[in-house]
Amino acid sequence: MTAPMHHPLPILDLDVLRTFVMIAETGSFSSAANAVFRTPSAVSMQIKKLEETLGTTLLERDARSVSLTSDGELLLGYARRMLALNREAVAKFVAPTVSGLVRLGSPDDIGEWVLPYVLKRFAETHPSVTVDVVIDQSVNLRRRIDEKRLDITMINLSNLVPKTSDVEVLMTEELVWAGAKCGTAHERQPLPLSMWEEGCAWGGNALEALEKAGREYRVAYMSAHTTGQRSAILADLAIAPFGKTLLSEGLVPLGPEHGLPPLGSYQLGMIVAKNAGQHVEVVAEHLRGIFEKYGRTGKF
Repeated sequence: MTAPMHHPLPILDLDVLRTFVMIAETGSFSSAANAVFRTPSAVSMQIKKLEETLGTTLLERDARSVSLTSDGELLLGYARRMLALNREAVAKFVAPTVSGLVRLGSPDDIGEWVLPYVLKRFAETHPSVTVDVVIDQSVNLRRRIDEKRLDITMINLSNLVPKTSDVEVLMTEELVWAGAKCGTAHERQPLPLSMWEEGCAWGGNALEALEKAGREYRVAYMSAHTTGQRSAILADLAIAPFGKTLLSEGLVPLGPEHGLPPLGSYQLGMIVAKNAGQHVEVVAEHLRGIFEKYGRTGKF
């Protein structure tokens, strides 16, 4: 009897899997193409080949979005594990000496919307460096690093937290009034505001601008977290000062054309502890690179 032929199973290409993961995470072929530095047509060819190799449909596409099929969701778990194992293996040889724990501080706004993306990218290149994050007000973060309880911190600069010789400016950005799309909160008298707790740099700018403009206001909503601020704005209960970066779906910038005074700009600074080790310096350099790219492209 003739023995059955055993055909070797195909080997999946990690570059193709990386593209597949980016599509799943961004929900867009064009966004994934930008992330992996390929053209959208090249990305489409990669996915077509991957689907042919596995003999199944991985993605459902329509004019507006891309979603995973059940087989696509199954592959996504495998793909992430394979890419993580690859990073771990490479790091053992390429950067075996860079390891350790970094205590990183961040204001709530940056910590909620920017930092997860930043740390995800960092973990891909330095899997042996662990980053523990502390979210707090800039005043408290400044105190923590002075007390050697943090290795690096980002802070919003203000009168309460001025720029000193040890502060490196990562970003200067326009500060805007954020309101609900098609909302009317900005038309009410007195003007309802959603504010952070006392000590917020942006809140100080906002109140000073309103007082100079002679605009009556009241604090209608107070929260220590950006999520609470955003909820109040989306419900059209109030408006709030926001960094332009942090405007998301449902929020629009308001200005003089809406009867509101300009807020100027703010600066995001970074302080690195003195005598920091190499593992701390690589985190600092990663942050510099991320915000330098944002300054050039407007994208993180």
